[in-house]
Amino acid sequence: MTVRIVDRRFDSKHKSSVNRSRFIQRFKGQIRKAVADAVNKRGVRDLDSGEKIGISGKDIGEPQFEHGRGGVWETVRPGNDRFNRGDQVDRPPGGGAGGTGKGEASQDGEGLDEFVFTLSKDEFLDIFFDEMELPHLVKQQLARIDQYRRIRAGYVQTGVPTNINLGRTMRGAAGRRVAIAGPYGAQLRELEAKLKELLETLAEDHPEVQQARRDIAHLRARIEAVPFVDTFDLRYNNRVRIPQPTTQAVMFCLLDVSGSMDEGRKNVAKRFFMLLYLFLTRNYERIEVVFIRHHTLATEVDEDDFFTSRETGGTVVSSALTLMHEIVTARYPSSLWNIYAAQASDGDNWHDDSPKCRALLEQSILPLMQYFAYIEITDGPPQNLWEEYAQIKSSHNDKFAMERIATVADIYPVFRELFKRRA
Repeated sequence: MTVRIVDRRFDSKHKSSVNRSRFIQRFKGQIRKAVADAVNKRGVRDLDSGEKIGISGKDIGEPQFEHGRGGVWETVRPGNDRFNRGDQVDRPPGGGAGGTGKGEASQDGEGLDEFVFTLSKDEFLDIFFDEMELPHLVKQQLARIDQYRRIRAGYVQTGVPTNINLGRTMRGAAGRRVAIAGPYGAQLRELEAKLKELLETLAEDHPEVQQARRDIAHLRARIEAVPFVDTFDLRYNNRVRIPQPTTQAVMFCLLDVSGSMDEGRKNVAKRFFMLLYLFLTRNYERIEVVFIRHHTLATEVDEDDFFTSRETGGTVVSSALTLMHEIVTARYPSSLWNIYAAQASDGDNWHDDSPKCRALLEQSILPLMQYFAYIEITDGPPQNLWEEYAQIKSSHNDKFAMERIATVADIYPVFRELFKRRA
């Protein structure tokens, strides 16, 4: 027996987008793995676009309802005169192995095609940067405040019609009418009682009766002249702007462009910083990025020069750290800013300069910072700068992190490890 369940609810206007979001949420693990694989197949400059990814068909299977046979029943099965226990059964002829598709057939000749769909740019980046954040990001005192929020602050007598408060307006109008017309009402009641007494003893055309009627008409006119709602009664909701605390941060990008950093290593470093820059500008509205290139001398450059300039020279890593400390002192006081840094180098440095770098970091830079990440781009043994920085990591594990990158495929795993969301 086949049972069909028909959903007769009307399709909403955005049903397809809702279903798509549910699908992405449900298979987030498989999609995240597919996105990670896609990153390794294209340049980091191309991250800011969509991606066509595939999910194995067996991963998207859904449970189905079936009716059991039920009741008490008996089954008669024919005997087996071809095989004994333990015999191996040959694969059926054909078996799906001779097909022209890209998938591979299973041992029993069955298989499922890969489910392929396209992620939009926003969906791709949301999954790509999922569970990543700047660690230890706190709200510091602000040097300038340019974000506000509006809150209710009582009532005012002027405003636009959309802000009028009807309840407060009508309550004020009722109180005003009672205050103004109250004395007239008491006099009116006295005159009406006097008129009633006069009519019991005097004729209708008596002068006293006529005067009483004129006084009553005058008081009634005075009462009716009191407006139901006066402009004085109008009350408008008052809203004021108050400063809204925001989190401001600065990221320093330090790139070694010395002669020991060959073109391949520089490209790996640039790809890492492209990924970092995309992550920062997409996830944080209020963040500044400072680019520093160095060989024997360090220079602050703009984004374009940082990624395209071909200047090179010797290696003095401390020059970049010294310049960074000067910029922090002059422009980014730690009481107002969350300060981060990412340094990329091959680790080759003058032997007498590496201890100086460690001293600069430990004594001058790390006390001012939230987080410092060092990336050594080499496929050989650790260099002298790595050995010096390893001593810093042992004593500043909460603020300092270091990883090694050998190939382009290592960029994303290392980046994810450095900026993964902490509990």
